[in-house]
Amino acid sequence: MAPTTQKALIIPAETQPHKLVTDWPVPKPGPTQVLVKLVSAAINPVDAYIPLFGGLGLVSTWPFVNGIDGAGIVEEVGAEVTSVAKGDKVFFMGGFDNRCATFQEYAVQAANRVAKIPDNITFDQAATFSLCLATVVTGIWANDGPNSVRLTPPWETNGTTKYAGQAALIFGGGTSVGQFAIQCARMQGFSPIITTASPKHTAFLQSLGATHVVDRALSPAEITAALPALTGGKPIQYVHDSFGRDRDAQRLGFTALAPGGAFVTVNPRNPEFIADLEVESEKKGEGKRVARAFGSYEIPGNGKLGDEMFGRLTGWLEAGVLVPNRVEVLPNGLAGIDAGCEKVVKGEVSGMKLVVHISETP
Repeated sequence: MAPTTQKALIIPAETQPHKLVTDWPVPKPGPTQVLVKLVSAAINPVDAYIPLFGGLGLVSTWPFVNGIDGAGIVEEVGAEVTSVAKGDKVFFMGGFDNRCATFQEYAVQAANRVAKIPDNITFDQAATFSLCLATVVTGIWANDGPNSVRLTPPWETNGTTKYAGQAALIFGGGTSVGQFAIQCARMQGFSPIITTASPKHTAFLQSLGATHVVDRALSPAEITAALPALTGGKPIQYVHDSFGRDRDAQRLGFTALAPGGAFVTVNPRNPEFIADLEVESEKKGEGKRVARAFGSYEIPGNGKLGDEMFGRLTGWLEAGVLVPNRVEVLPNGLAGIDAGCEKVVKGEVSGMKLVVHISETP
């Protein structure tokens, strides 16, 4: 049986820093939920910015337990759960709910929103998946979602052949989101797949499916000039902005996109700028489709996609269809998360995911 209290990293009130507590209540799973004893938790940019900017409009209750991505061992199952059992190794996406958050020793999650970890994947690797992968796929495969360009998912008819040979351009390929954007584009047959990143990540990104890696330090004019040779003259049908904070990249990608093509950006800090690009395109009659991706299966229109994804993730990982982020493990468990968040805010994380081991919390 799980204990009644636990260690947790909380934010006591809006704009306050993280605080490690030892007497936070352990949640009880409902009939369709599981209780997971967390082994590894990953740090995402949103985890770093929530305490700095008052919850980013995502937090409704204080104190708040931070953390979205985690992996661990099922400790208890609800009375109606048959898909997983006590002792199973699983990973999941917590969301903005204290009971489900991952910066604590125990969390609950709906049984249909956990995936079993195959033997070829570690807890640390599994903890890198959920949020960043969801950020990519909700923007491209959520056929019922309001923020999707609605590409045909790979499990549907023609989903792996419809886009074969079409050119794709992915900004920020070295980011965790960018790595999954490359892999999803490869799954669907896009080619060439051009991405911008630091040259030191070239070999790794090519192993994920990128055909060309362009130095992210080049100017927009230099990148634009290089594209025709890289695409072999093909029009670019799909652009994924995996960074969301660079207007020059967004304008470059939107301009390079062929009429009727699909443009996805991740939670842009400048939504008005994206709206202006849309209006500009509409006036020209270009028919470019735009989505502002938000990595959640719980918003209206994304639930069906969540069911599809969690039903396939274990098999995809086992077969190597999807590859996890590379990992840097930080010391001191929950007590090491602030140091990791500081690295994220300073832009000192590149090409990998920061992960902590919950059991190492002092």
